[in-house]
Amino acid sequence: MPEQGQLLFSLDKNNLAFPDIDHALENPNGLLAVGGDLSSERLIAAYRMGIFPWYEEDQPLLWWSPDPRCVIDPSTFRASRSLARRIAREEFETRIDHDFAAVIVACSRRDVNQSAWITHDMANAYLALHEAGIAHSIECYQNNRLVGGLYGLCIGSLFFGESMFHYATDASKVAFAYLMRLMSDAGSPIVDCQLTNPHLLSLGATEIPRSHFKQILKNHINDPPIDWQALAAG
Repeated sequence: MPEQGQLLFSLDKNNLAFPDIDHALENPNGLLAVGGDLSSERLIAAYRMGIFPWYEEDQPLLWWSPDPRCVIDPSTFRASRSLARRIAREEFETRIDHDFAAVIVACSRRDVNQSAWITHDMANAYLALHEAGIAHSIECYQNNRLVGGLYGLCIGSLFFGESMFHYATDASKVAFAYLMRLMSDAGSPIVDCQLTNPHLLSLGATEIPRSHFKQILKNHINDPPIDWQALAAG
């Protein structure tokens, strides 16, 4: 929570407005607001501004916009040699939006011994966004069994990654590489990875200033939406 003297905005449940992300705290990095709800309308409003929810089961609803921001340019993504070989062997069948609910469940189980940040309410909120055509999943299967995948939101030409999981070695990386190809083909300038970690950096993610991220949002959040139904059908 904020240090003494720092301002944390409290959201009104009857008002979807968020403060500008430039008001986010430095410590903890990116914490911007508390409260509100996880309605589809509020979540879409948040992501359009570069804000995402992240909180634990015993915490109030917290909203974040860190600086720097972890992103990856799909056009510059290059799979490692080992990952490229695995993709070439076609060990996994990759699908789009085939079982979004199962991906959410698997991602929530991934951190069973860590902080439980995909709460029941959050899972339901992203399921609602999927039904609205905003949230999507990339899935990897072996022998018709789900063994890896990821999910996130797509608004305009931007993809906002949320979480990934794997039950088979490199399955989540294959899903990630597939997402990079889809977004590169669609002309997406970035996939938002939110918070930096070594795994994302190993996949080619980089950090950019929040001001740069904010400009990318301004330029591309209103781009014509990507046709995910066509992607899934293809």
